[in-house]
Amino acid sequence: MKTVIVLLVLWAIVAVVGFALHGLLWIGIIGVVLFVGTVVFGALRRGSRRAVDRG
Repeated sequence: MKTVIVLLVLWAIVAVVGFALHGLLWIGIIGVVLFVGTVVFGALRRGSRRAVDRG
């Protein structure tokens, strides 16, 4: 879980920098895509772990 949080922070920083510097807009878009992907991955992983715990 700690890794997912670190990645979310990293992607948020990349997105902000990309949108702040107009010439690097594509970096902002990549940061947003990676952020959303990490959220989905973390949610799926957390959900599968709960299903295993329930038996």
